[in-house]
Amino acid sequence: MSVGKQRAWDLEDRLVRLGAAASKIAGGLPSSRVGTHISSQLMRCGMAPAPNYAEACTSESRRDFIHKLKICLKELRETLVWLKYLRELGMGPREKLDQTIQEADELTAIFVVSIATARKNDQKPTKK
Repeated sequence: MSVGKQRAWDLEDRLVRLGAAASKIAGGLPSSRVGTHISSQLMRCGMAPAPNYAEACTSESRRDFIHKLKICLKELRETLVWLKYLRELGMGPREKLDQTIQEADELTAIFVVSIATARKNDQKPTKK
């Protein structure tokens, strides 16, 4: 497997692990009104980036690729905010929250740069 393909799989694996971690955190929240609401939201957005990234990897054009990466980024940012809410509320295991927040933050940064690079490459004239 080439280095580029290995990195792509690593990114997909990281997104899957993030979704699993978010789901585990969500599953451990109390059945209170707040806990149930955040649990539902966190599971939805936390698990969304990996399949959206898989879709981006099979995009039909560079613009489609950029659009799908932007969806991943939106879901990552939402995941990050829900995790921060939990930390602020003192809900969930602090160490696991801190680790998951760090990973979501790193993945967010990767997607910001990836989108900027894809946009820059989209502006380059194509060779005929």
